[in-house]
Amino acid sequence: MKKLGYIAAAFLAPAFAFAQINATSAQTLAVGIIQFINSIVVPLIFALAFIVFIWGVFIYFIAGGHDEEKKESGKSLMLYGLIGFFVMVSVWGLVNILTGTFNLNKNVPSYPDAPQVNT
Repeated sequence: MKKLGYIAAAFLAPAFAFAQINATSAQTLAVGIIQFINSIVVPLIFALAFIVFIWGVFIYFIAGGHDEEKKESGKSLMLYGLIGFFVMVSVWGLVNILTGTFNLNKNVPSYPDAPQVNT
């Protein structure tokens, strides 16, 4: 278990090094944290769900063979992977619906030019 922690730390060290930001205000800190979550954490979670699903397929079809207990564990891993994908895509869709409903997109709105007064 300790070895797994060292391996995870070795793989995540570059991500933490690239996550350093020059936080001069709370807004830049928040933007940096959101960018870290969007560029590192979310793809990592999607990758883990995909790996869990593929591992379940491997256990069910290849390692399971004639062993019903392994087939059941493979089924449950595939189910957990699919549930993980479903939850993540659902949350992603909900966030997009909320940002579209409340007009919270990143684009700055364009305002019409002020009318010119002729004197």
